[in-house]
Amino acid sequence: MKLIYNTVLQPLIIILLVTLVSCNSKRENKTTASKDVAQAQTGSFGDQGDGTYINPILNADYPDSDIEQVGDTYYMITSKQHMSPGMPILESKDMVNWTNVGHVFNSLSWAPEYNWDRMNGYSFGTWAGDLAYHEGTWYCYQIDYQHGLMVATAKDIKGPWSKPIMMLPKAEVLDDPGVFWDEETHKAYVIINTAGKQKAATNTIEGNENRIYEMSWDGTKILGEGKLVYTGMGAEAAKIYKINGTWYIFLAQWTMGDKSTKPGVKNPKNDRKQIVLRSKESIYGPYEVKTVLEKGTAFNDRSASQGALMQAPDKSWWYMHQLIQNDTIPFQGRPQCLEPVNWVDGWPIIGIDEDNDGIGEPVRQYKKPIDGYPITAPSSDDDFSSSKLGFQWEWNHNPRNTHWSLTERSGWLRLKASKILPNEKGYGPNINEWTNNDGSDSDFWRASNTLSQRIMGVTTGTAVAKFDISGMQPHQLAGFVRYGGVFNLLGIEVDENGKKHLFYMDPMAQKTKGPEITGSDLYVRTSNNSNQATYEYSLDGETYNSFGPTFTIAFGKWTGDRLGFFSWNEKEDAGYIDVDWFTYNYDGPKAAKSL
Repeated sequence: MKLIYNTVLQPLIIILLVTLVSCNSKRENKTTASKDVAQAQTGSFGDQGDGTYINPILNADYPDSDIEQVGDTYYMITSKQHMSPGMPILESKDMVNWTNVGHVFNSLSWAPEYNWDRMNGYSFGTWAGDLAYHEGTWYCYQIDYQHGLMVATAKDIKGPWSKPIMMLPKAEVLDDPGVFWDEETHKAYVIINTAGKQKAATNTIEGNENRIYEMSWDGTKILGEGKLVYTGMGAEAAKIYKINGTWYIFLAQWTMGDKSTKPGVKNPKNDRKQIVLRSKESIYGPYEVKTVLEKGTAFNDRSASQGALMQAPDKSWWYMHQLIQNDTIPFQGRPQCLEPVNWVDGWPIIGIDEDNDGIGEPVRQYKKPIDGYPITAPSSDDDFSSSKLGFQWEWNHNPRNTHWSLTERSGWLRLKASKILPNEKGYGPNINEWTNNDGSDSDFWRASNTLSQRIMGVTTGTAVAKFDISGMQPHQLAGFVRYGGVFNLLGIEVDENGKKHLFYMDPMAQKTKGPEITGSDLYVRTSNNSNQATYEYSLDGETYNSFGPTFTIAFGKWTGDRLGFFSWNEKEDAGYIDVDWFTYNYDGPKAAKSL
């Protein structure tokens, strides 16, 4: 990865007190300036406003993080598979409060299966990446399982980013690159999980092989063949550090006490732990190995591993990692947790050693590493008054750009309906070990221009959106969607005679027909209590009626539950739906804002 250096903290403003803002307020006037301020809120995770935080600090689907510090700012990337734009970028001043500032990949441009007219890239696209800043250039490395190792570069973290440069083919590598520039030797390296793709019969150790390749100094070319440095059960997600002359490689690795279940399936006897390799001789070893983090009591059976090492201005060390999906209902996806790091005999012990066995376990609540910064959070609410789409939104595969607009009707998001893609090979999800098959042959998965954002937290949440349905045409379906591993829709279907009816669709594409809707306005509200969710609708934004059953939201296709909008047509390219605004209240941190 890269060397870590200290910065000087400049205290800013005092954290604001909590107040909850109603998500049901009507937001008809978008142009009138207001001096009213919604104060920052706290909740069941993140910054608590008292100098402490509760894990997960990013309690949403922000998996596979890597973090680079430049100046007094920490920058994070996370994977997001087939969502476009890809590889979200977030920033923080205190490691606890994060806001989204962009994406590395404006589109998943390197393969046709990610386009709107194929939608055949589910679970692939952007996987775990590595973010680095070197000699004035930003680098983002990642491996698409179907296409190989690539890198994109930028002079500004917020873009523009270059189109990806391919560096190694998929035949040689599996996932999870981690880079490092050694200024002492003027050599650059990348470590990669090559799994069994290059494994010789002489290597009898079970598990993934991890190889180090030398790169050109500009970080865009591989020089020669890689050298094997470690093999372990599911060993991946390596990051390289050189601290006080000692080489450290952080890896996630499975400990399998019961092989009757696969890694990633809930089993109290299995754990994906964080290990560290240490060498004082060379980046190639020889290495000592130690487990430094394992699941404890804070998060039931969810494993804690894979992330990035950071240092605060006071020289304290910290580690950001994800919780993986080996739990009963990980419906929010893979969230991010922040842990203190204590160095014991030259080993970074992550979290708190609950059972005094020399291995750390995750903390639930802890003091913040840096004080003095306000509560912030990734964006959620949107009145669509900007000419650019907010960074909280992502499309299901690359969108059909002619079929959405923020300018055709100022202050509204317009989603035009495309004809549904064919239900045949080459379109929609492929069923494989990464992609579940629950309802996967239904039209929703082959409908372009579905736009959504992550849910936040695992307790409660309520989202509301206002739609104008007057532009809908026969055979069009449009409205609100919750989806991750499964989908549930509430919206309007227009019949061949132009009549509009409310409908609910379950994950197996079974529709429940509702009343005829004759007006232009439709409000949809969805709420969840843990993994149980409901829909309501209103024609005036005041009185809401329940429609459809209580349903279960779920993780799948490597995606946690999401909130958003859909629009497709069963027969032709025809019709559109306009979205006026979207609000989302949840049990977690939100920044102060003007009303």
